[in-house]
Amino acid sequence: MTILPGADPEFIESLYLRWRDDPVAVSPQWHAFFSGYELGRGIPGAEVIPPELAAKQSAVDSLIYRYRDLGHLLACTDPLSPCKLEHPLLALDRYDLGEEDLDRTFHPRRFLKKEATLREILDTLRETYCRSVGVEFMHIQDPAVRSWLMGRMEPVRNRPAFSREEKLRILGTLQEAALFEEFLHRKFPGQKRFSLEGGESLIPLLDAVVERAAEHGVTDLILGMAHRGRLNVLANILGKPLENIFAEFADNEGIVGDGDVKYHKGFSRDREVAPGRSLHLTMAFNPSHLEAVDPVVEGKCRARQDSAGTGSDKRVLPVLIHGDASFAGQGVVAETLNLSQLEGYRTGGTLHIVINNQIGFTTLPADARSSLYATDVAKMVASPVFHVHGEDPEAAVHVVKLALDYRQAFGADVVVEIICYRRHGHNEGDEPYFTQPAMYSLIKDRPPVHELYASRLAEEGIGREEIDARATAMGRRLDAALAAPPGPVPGGFEGKWERYRRDYAPVSVETGVSPDILRDLAGRLAAIPDGFTPHPKVAALLDRRREAVEGGEGIDWGNAETLAYATLLAEGVSIRLSGEDSRRGTFGHRHSFLYDMATDAHHVPLAGVAAEGAAFHAWDSMLSEFAVLGFEYGYSVEAPESLVIWEAQFGDFANGGQVIIDQFIAGGESKWQRVSGLVLFLPHGFEGQGAEHSSARIERYLQLCADNNMQVAYPSTPGQLFHLLRRQMKHPFRKPLVVFTPKSLLRHPRCVSPLEELAEGGFREVIATGAGPDKASRLILCTGKIFYDLLERLEQEKREDVAIVRVEQLYPLRSDLLGEVLEPYRGVADVAWVQEEPRNMGAWSFLRPHLVAILGAEPRYVGRPENDVPAVGSHRLHGEEQGRIVEDALGADP
Repeated sequence: MTILPGADPEFIESLYLRWRDDPVAVSPQWHAFFSGYELGRGIPGAEVIPPELAAKQSAVDSLIYRYRDLGHLLACTDPLSPCKLEHPLLALDRYDLGEEDLDRTFHPRRFLKKEATLREILDTLRETYCRSVGVEFMHIQDPAVRSWLMGRMEPVRNRPAFSREEKLRILGTLQEAALFEEFLHRKFPGQKRFSLEGGESLIPLLDAVVERAAEHGVTDLILGMAHRGRLNVLANILGKPLENIFAEFADNEGIVGDGDVKYHKGFSRDREVAPGRSLHLTMAFNPSHLEAVDPVVEGKCRARQDSAGTGSDKRVLPVLIHGDASFAGQGVVAETLNLSQLEGYRTGGTLHIVINNQIGFTTLPADARSSLYATDVAKMVASPVFHVHGEDPEAAVHVVKLALDYRQAFGADVVVEIICYRRHGHNEGDEPYFTQPAMYSLIKDRPPVHELYASRLAEEGIGREEIDARATAMGRRLDAALAAPPGPVPGGFEGKWERYRRDYAPVSVETGVSPDILRDLAGRLAAIPDGFTPHPKVAALLDRRREAVEGGEGIDWGNAETLAYATLLAEGVSIRLSGEDSRRGTFGHRHSFLYDMATDAHHVPLAGVAAEGAAFHAWDSMLSEFAVLGFEYGYSVEAPESLVIWEAQFGDFANGGQVIIDQFIAGGESKWQRVSGLVLFLPHGFEGQGAEHSSARIERYLQLCADNNMQVAYPSTPGQLFHLLRRQMKHPFRKPLVVFTPKSLLRHPRCVSPLEELAEGGFREVIATGAGPDKASRLILCTGKIFYDLLERLEQEKREDVAIVRVEQLYPLRSDLLGEVLEPYRGVADVAWVQEEPRNMGAWSFLRPHLVAILGAEPRYVGRPENDVPAVGSHRLHGEEQGRIVEDALGADP
């Protein structure tokens, strides 16, 4: 008998092998055929397989598949809703099965045993997939991964046996979570704490994560989470001193800088997990942009993994705790998931825990997402998702251990969703009955989770004394901590940060490199390996770069930048550069990776000049600003000894990462005492390319500047960039550095530097050129690219009566140096500030009061008038506008 006349036996054999690996990988007809074939082979003496039996076996296989695929729809995971009893897609009659088949023996593939009755099969399937745990995993395309999960879930029916000690430990952590919240509610009434009440199962779950992680050899666990339950996690998992938490509630804790609200703060400590063995736990600081911390945690983990070396992805574990509304609603979640398997950003898999309290502030799920589950976005990276009943702590502990085992086995993300509720409103001063009266009528009379679990243990024969022991001890700890003074607060300059100063020191740093070293490095960077065929234009570029250094003239932007990297690498400094198209450079000026025209193999010249222990990594990022910038910020916080750079494709595109810029880069030190040396490359310059390809929004960064929190620079020559990058690593402190980099100047014939500019001195915050004080009738102050437009006009007209002062560092503004440079020009009648940006943009608004203070009068403004967009999209109009600016600056007396 054949079901495909004329079929090639080899084709049938290939289908058969595919079916044996994964029964659902072939059509239902072939599935029935192969099921019957194997069934026939397994019956001694059988020569003919009864068609009815083959059909029944195929039906059972389909039913098993459906339970694995759809059982989560029947799972009893919501404490506020009655359990579903049936689903039409799981009904027996849908598969031509009936009550008469329940005691018939079948041969389920990859199931509990070789054979089982349908009743036994259904019982196992329902217990595994339709009780307190609902599992989504059949969307995973790898059959081996699905088989691994089935083998871990079905034999124990997602309900392994816990020992008496394990159950008491689970109960104890629930009691500690509940008593902590109750204590805060009594002692500090009305204060916001974003209570975990209703979701207390998170605490035994995280306790199990710590213990299981230690069993797997994890040495560092980095947590990221928003405010809901954060204080509880800090107290009961990370062990933050209760005295310090209570001091924050009483508002009598000493702070440095501006500080932050208590439920945004981070903490770290070593937690002993076995005699002589500890696990370092870190809670990352997080602003109210709930999911913004996700990529920051990933970057911190990657930095630790890179530092630790091979195999460290198994030893450094990122754990992200989300809310249901934010996990579904905030785009950075999807961006961070998309980073998970990319070479430059992967961290060996992340354990995601979603606290689903079924409401977002006052918004119900029907208004918060278009998907069935809050976790559906995780399916984009084929993550298994475990939905667990929030009042079944044993189930929660079981699935999170399984989830962590999965992460360690496959190096991939995994999601555990605790479906629970929020006992109070969004915060403790909120009234939830205004908007969800029906839901809160159910919640009001619901016993706390620890009481439900205690009753269950009492029914199992555990005595009341044992049940109450840990709660009694916790009560004593809380009372004692309230009466005790707070302990010292870590200041963020411990460990690897001890060698760095807290304060900004405006001192000159010598960053020149000897000509011999620069020539040697230039030669090594231009060398092509034998048998490697680069693009002819790239080969010519490398030769020109080498010749420019050897000849001592004409070093362009890309050459100076590469030499800055090379000199730092040779001195043992690692470099990480990341951004969209950063390896080549958006404008084709960098070419840090060379590609063989015949084989696509790549060669990285900078890697060959690095000293032992240093490394150069450049990564073409995914098309993201928010997540990638957050990742690089997190990396920089963990790697102060490395030069970490994020490059925007165009400066305007940094708008997409504005949350990271505002909340972490600009304010992280003041709020949290967490310092970063991250460098932002933001291409800037007006060339008639429209509003989105012109401005890096200089004004926005300057508005964020205060208390020496950042450095903002607009270098005008390649030599200046060389010294600026080297200075970033030579400074005795770390501050974020925003660099406005060029586009058209990358190939401008005048935007070059001689070798001596790189070999001597350092970065100059202020540069004066042109007429001296005795000849100048006009003084121009400017920054960046506009200098070359002014210079070209002066040279055309052979003018020698104009002095130009370039402000190369906009913040911290070196008013002392600027004053020294301007002092001799006090008698000049016409003083102007010139910029190509509109009047309400650029550096004018920021510099204006400083210039008035230095000059004693307000300089004349020259630039584009105020506008609601930065630039025009017409080359003709741009040229006319640019011409007017130059004419206004240098033409007839105003």
